[in-house]
Amino acid sequence: MTLLEAENLTRHFTLGGGLFGGERRVVRAVDGISFAVEPGTTLGVVGESGCGKTTTARLVLRLDEPTAGALRFEGRDLATLDGSGLSDYRRSVQAVFQDPFASLNPRMRVDAIIGEPLATNERLSRAALRARVSELLDLVGLPARSLDLFPHEFSGGQRQRIAIARSLALSPKLVVLDEPVSALDVSIRAQILNLLRDLQARLGLAYLFIAHDLAAVAHMSHRIAVMYLGRIVEVGDARAVATAPRHPYTQALFAAALPADPDEQREEIIIPGEVPSPIAPPSGCHFHPRCPQAMPRCAQESPTLRLVEDHLTSCHLYDSEAAAVPGLPSGIS
Repeated sequence: MTLLEAENLTRHFTLGGGLFGGERRVVRAVDGISFAVEPGTTLGVVGESGCGKTTTARLVLRLDEPTAGALRFEGRDLATLDGSGLSDYRRSVQAVFQDPFASLNPRMRVDAIIGEPLATNERLSRAALRARVSELLDLVGLPARSLDLFPHEFSGGQRQRIAIARSLALSPKLVVLDEPVSALDVSIRAQILNLLRDLQARLGLAYLFIAHDLAAVAHMSHRIAVMYLGRIVEVGDARAVATAPRHPYTQALFAAALPADPDEQREEIIIPGEVPSPIAPPSGCHFHPRCPQAMPRCAQESPTLRLVEDHLTSCHLYDSEAAAVPGLPSGIS
């Protein structure tokens, strides 16, 4: 059974109006996306700042409510869950955020930081609670003496290990990783990414991995979804998307990333202009004003995600060779 499934998920924010009137404008932060996360796998989500990645994470974490569309967890629509059902969902879905120092209470010792979810949700003695926190610290590679220290006494990488330990306290099935290594030194990033992969293999975790670092996403993910201005423009097997991208935007993203082999030759692809405002997105394909391969129809017709060889792509360039995927929402394969 699919662990997490989003179908036409939408989140719009309204600006303006209020006490003094004014024009009401709609920010289309997430504009009808569909994806799936299977148990024990990682779905990587990439795209430029403002494309809707973090809003997607907030929707999955129930920090924001969707404007439209559906989220299902293990087949159950989250909109139908009652208080106890939502409580179970929140236990099953945890998060690790970008800045480990900002996400840890500087006035709490490590044993209280990691133990807080356990103390809130489970009835454990003080000794049992401390033993469980010690196990979690060992799981993320920190010594038991860390229990009595404060966050400021650790390096950035160690603080992120503490945040990971806290996210595992309630034995979740899915962990949302929102830029988990972007605030860390380059030398530490690989250690944290390898730790996350080891934990996934050991505990059977699923990850929703959101990042700007394309190399990290390609290294971590089983599947990759590429977002542009609130929409998914390409999704498929991580290796296929990283090595043979189809959408012009995806091609430009990976052409700009550092190659794994310094001798690798890549075509230079330059995207002109800036990302348009989500308040007034372009008509048709949102990417067409910046696309080096845009056609007249791109400004008028919005493409849909369709199967092109081995993954889904939303681009008119492939209409003649694309195939619809029957029975599945756009964006799921």
